[in-house]
Amino acid sequence: MKRHCTIRTPLGDMIAMVEQEHLCGLWFTDQKYAPEFFREWPPDPDDPIFAALRGQLDAYFTGRFSRFDLPLAPQGTGFQKAVWALLRAIPPGTVTTYGALARQLAAGGEGRVTSARAVGSAVGHNPISIVIPCHRVVGADGSLTGYAGGLKRKAALLSLESVEHPSRWRRFTDS
Repeated sequence: MKRHCTIRTPLGDMIAMVEQEHLCGLWFTDQKYAPEFFREWPPDPDDPIFAALRGQLDAYFTGRFSRFDLPLAPQGTGFQKAVWALLRAIPPGTVTTYGALARQLAAGGEGRVTSARAVGSAVGHNPISIVIPCHRVVGADGSLTGYAGGLKRKAALLSLESVEHPSRWRRFTDS
C-alpha cells in the first residue's frame, strides 16, 4: 500500500512517502526533483513508519541523534542505489567529496571508472533526504555544492552535525 504525509521540520515541511512498509521518499516540499505524484497516494499521517520517522527527525534536529533506523526502499537505477549505499556509510559530522565516492565505486565495482559528475547526479537525485545523507558530500575544494534542497539547508544540516567550517571538517574518505 502506498501512502504519504507531510512532516514539519525546522528547515521546512517535508513530504514522506511509504510503499510496501518501507520509506521510499523524503523531500522538502520545494526541493528540486521532488515528485508531484505523491498527491495520488492517500495521506496517512498515523502510519507507524511516519511516526518513527518523525521521532527520529526530531532527535536529529534537537541534537539527540544517534542514527536513522528505518526500513528504506529508495527507487532508482543500480548505479544510483550503489551511490546511495555509500552515502549511508558517511558518519554524522564528517564529509566526503564526489570524487572520493567515484573512486570508492571504481574500487568496489568491477573496476569501472566512474566520474565525479555521474556520482553528483546520483547524489542529487537521492529520494530520501537527510536519512540518506547526501548533504555530507562537498566539492573537491570543500565548497558546498549541489544540494537539491538548497545550499542554505545543506549548510544548516552540516552545522547541526557540528561541521562548522571547511578547515575543520573531518573527512570520511580521502579526496
